[in-house]
Amino acid sequence: MAVASSISTRIINAVLSQKLKPGARLGEQELATLFQCSRTIVREAMVDLAARGIVIVSPRRGWYLPEVNVEMARELYDAREIIETGLLRAFARRKETLDAGTLARLRVHLAEQKAAIESEDVERRSYLLGDFHVCLAQCLGNQVLASKLRDLTVLTTLFTMRHQTPGDARLSYEEHVAVVDALASGNASAAEHCMCQHLGTWEAKVHLVREHDPLEKLRQALTSPKDLPARVSRPAVEAKADEGNI
Repeated sequence: MAVASSISTRIINAVLSQKLKPGARLGEQELATLFQCSRTIVREAMVDLAARGIVIVSPRRGWYLPEVNVEMARELYDAREIIETGLLRAFARRKETLDAGTLARLRVHLAEQKAAIESEDVERRSYLLGDFHVCLAQCLGNQVLASKLRDLTVLTTLFTMRHQTPGDARLSYEEHVAVVDALASGNASAAEHCMCQHLGTWEAKVHLVREHDPLEKLRQALTSPKDLPARVSRPAVEAKADEGNI
């Protein structure tokens, strides 16, 4: 029988892997059947996720994943930038360096990202690109902020999964490489700069699709140049003025 924490983790991983989409409904009975547990345990998991902003509840729809708009995405990326650059800044201030084992862990993660991108495994690519930031926070020694970043990354994934292209994903991977290379060289300040650039340019890595306007065709028809009143030429106006003066 599953416990609430394992249900929460499975849902989070499913979002990071783009297996659950924005607006997806999470029915208590369906989840209880799937995880072979009581609805009470499912509800406990949902309450936990709701407190973390990952699910929403309403009387009519029940539990469901949020739709993340541009304004919310901007706030989420701002929060991530503050946390992640702050972690690297603190690391630089302490004049610490990553040991060989920790660097190896990050290099393995980068290799897995590259493999997922090259094999066009969208689900694994999505998971790894988001998980990198959590992994980095763990490697920098802050488990509390690593957990917070997990939640923020889930929410930004709900946004990017509708807008990011494979090319954008590759660019993100290359920027991850730059962060790790800077840390490997012992330059945590450069790593902070790379991370700031990486998170600060998120809008350039997504392609916002203009929402369909059902009135667009009608609007174009009603404002067509051929339907506008004929423009009176200046000479004609002057001629009428002259006639009035006679």
